[in-house]
Amino acid sequence: MPRSVNSVASRQRKKKVYKAVKGQFGRRKNVWTVAKNAYEKSQQYAYRDRRNKKRNFRALWIQRINAGARLYGMSYSQLMGALKKSNIELSRKTLADLAMNHPEAFKAVVDKAKA
Repeated sequence: MPRSVNSVASRQRKKKVYKAVKGQFGRRKNVWTVAKNAYEKSQQYAYRDRRNKKRNFRALWIQRINAGARLYGMSYSQLMGALKKSNIELSRKTLADLAMNHPEAFKAVVDKAKA
């Protein structure tokens, strides 16, 4: 009895990988073993960086809040402590957006926290 290899499924698997590495340099785009390694590595980076993106955005928001707070004579940590004491629960994302795009609203938040 002849050996069954299911070439349909393996061709689909290879096509998926080749499509994902299209545009890469050299043999990474058209040699199966090299392409497969490049694809697996790219998936590892994608998984890792979905988590790193959250860290990077939080750091960006903190920098923006700090810059906004210093215009009104407070540091980031003083502002966050004052907000905590006055029970103002705004996320860092919201505060950063206010500091960047709506400075008058951010000033109102800072004044409320100072009082």
